[in-house]
Formats: sequence, structure tokens, C-alpha cells
Amino acid sequence: MIYGEKLKNLREEANIKQLELANLINVSRSLYGRYETGNEIIPIKHLNTVCNYFKVSIDYIFDFNDDMESKKKIKPEIDKTLMGKRLKEFRNKNKLTQKDLASILGTSQSTIAEYERGTNIIATAFLYSICSKYHISADYLLGKTD
Repeated sequence: MIYGEKLKNLREEANIKQLELANLINVSRSLYGRYETGNEIIPIKHLNTVCNYFKVSIDYIFDFNDDMESKKKIKPEIDKTLMGKRLKEFRNKNKLTQKDLASILGTSQSTIAEYERGTNIIATAFLYSICSKYHISADYLLGKTD
């Protein structure tokens, strides 16, 4: 994932210090710095907050499109219920069982079931893997856009 470079570029272009963004998402400055260098994976809830701050889509940060100002209406919040529904629709459309998808992502079937129930927000690395491999919008999958 190359989102760290995008986050750093956005921050530097806005002349903002890492500490300000770290405070925004309630983490240490050093942890935020590791998100930018790619030494740590930023949780989706934090990535969403930073994207909202800069008014960019998660798809832009993931480098799935190069349109900073998305033409689609992007909701600020992740809709876990809709995310679960869309993940299940995606899985069924691609003829994957929960076990199949879990195997592809290197996780458990119960983790996929929790995502589909809307219990948990999908992990950043799993979201990125699904979206890049199957060419689906991260913002759409998270229920942030239609």
C-alpha cells in the first residue's frame, strides 16, 4: 500500500505538522509518522478521519484514482451495516464463500462473518487487497458512496 506517501504529501502541501494529525486521530506523533512511512498500517477509522479532514476519498489515498476532489458524493462516515451488505454482495457476485475470501485474505471465516454482520469495520490491509484485486471502490464498499 502506498497511502503513506499520499498522506505525507497532503500534509506537507497543507503545511501541517504530523502532531496536528496525530492529535486529530488521538494517536502519538511517532505512530502517525509510522503510518506515513508505511511501517504501520493505519486503521480504517483513522484513515477515514484524515481523508475527511483533507476532503479526499479513500480511493484517492489508496491510489485507485487520481481525482483529489471526487465527483461522487462521499459521506463522511463509514456505514458498517451497508459495508457488511456490500461485502457479502461482492463475495456472492464473485462466487466466493466466506471461507474462500478468508483464505485469500489470510484470515478466518469468522472475521469475514463479523465484517458482513457489520460488527467490525474491515481491516485496512483486507480492504486494500479486495479493492485492488477485484477493482472495486473502497469508498463504495465502506458505504461512503453509492
